[in-house]
Amino acid sequence: MLTELLRELAAQNVTLVAVSKTHPPERILEIYRQGQRIFGENRAQEMLEKHAALPADIEWHLIGHLQTNKVKYIAPFVRMIHSVDSLKLLQEIDKQALKNNRVIDCLLQFHIAQEETKFGLDEAEARELLSDDNFKQLKNIRICGVMGMATFTDDVTQVRSEFRRLKTIFDKLKKEFFPGDPNFREISMGMSGDWRIAVEEGSTMVRMGSLIFGERG
Repeated sequence: MLTELLRELAAQNVTLVAVSKTHPPERILEIYRQGQRIFGENRAQEMLEKHAALPADIEWHLIGHLQTNKVKYIAPFVRMIHSVDSLKLLQEIDKQALKNNRVIDCLLQFHIAQEETKFGLDEAEARELLSDDNFKQLKNIRICGVMGMATFTDDVTQVRSEFRRLKTIFDKLKKEFFPGDPNFREISMGMSGDWRIAVEEGSTMVRMGSLIFGERG
């Protein structure tokens, strides 16, 4: 099942982030042995513990909301942070990355769903962030694209339109702020229930938990 999924995604140049939150290291190791190397966690502390217990060649992605005071725990090893929603957070990531002599890949999180949420930028906020002189001083972060979550609904038309909106935002930012930058290429959207729609709408990275690990009991 996983092998087929990885093959299908690879054929479309889409990266799979296996969402391993709440799953124990031994369960992650089972998926690892089937060839998966990229795992996503929601909480910095949980990621830190699993990083210590699991193979060193795992790529860890932080996909949940990240508080500035937790950045230091994952800065030594995290591969990508999907959930950047403020300049303040970016500045802290940059600071901790510098301490670890690293450049950390980041995605800007956008609020595209109709559901109420505290997290995610809108277009105007993203432009303000990217135009800020303080942002331009950051040397140890790399903005690699955008991330968003569609509304949790069975309305396929709505989900598709939300994914399409994120792709449009990506295209605008690419043209305005990252022309010719090969690193700005990721659109992290799509989960277990809607990943096919996301891929059709331009996703380059899908975050799947239940489809990989099975439904939680």
